[in-house]
Amino acid sequence: MRRIALFCLMTVASVLTSMAQSVYDFNVVDDNGKEVSLSQYKGKVLLIVNTATKCGFTPQYKELQELYEQYRAQGFEILDFPCNQFGQQAPGSIREIHQFCTANFNIEFPQFDKIEVNGEHAHPLYTFLKSQKGFCGFNTDDKIGRFLDERFKQQDPDYAKNPDIKWNFTKFLVSKDGCVLQRFEPTATAKDMEQDIQAALRANCCEKKDGCCCK
Repeated sequence: MRRIALFCLMTVASVLTSMAQSVYDFNVVDDNGKEVSLSQYKGKVLLIVNTATKCGFTPQYKELQELYEQYRAQGFEILDFPCNQFGQQAPGSIREIHQFCTANFNIEFPQFDKIEVNGEHAHPLYTFLKSQKGFCGFNTDDKIGRFLDERFKQQDPDYAKNPDIKWNFTKFLVSKDGCVLQRFEPTATAKDMEQDIQAALRANCCEKKDGCCCK
């Protein structure tokens, strides 16, 4: 019975994801346990990130906060989704994670409840994001990027063909009309993303009800 229920839930999630036109079609749970619709971010440029507090990339929180301070007045939002799937590097409750991030990095952007981003329990939002933008490669000019590339190739020589999230601090840039513009792997820095963020903020959007038209 439990397997049947799980199968039904997975089927419903799959159907909803396949029907989704934008990130606005998804609900998420905030850090206070309240379910919210991402449609509240219509008209904003979004950077959606899966994070961890005990990762080699955790210092990127500082860069993310700096980006947020620089561009939020122009309509830029960062949506932070802690995830414990990669090396168990996001332990603790969402409240503990939030306290850590505010104490160490003074973050002000929204944090949401912990989720899974891969596998049968992946949040439908992330199933959608991955369907829109697959893995785009680690920066192998970076020491950590080379290490990750070699590690994943040892496990699967064709790993790059799989759209799954590879590690903490993968980032998705979303347009003002809710469409996925770009995917940045964990080795991407704020400087690597800034030009694309600026372009998304400058984009003009039409009145089209379905599909993407911000240019």
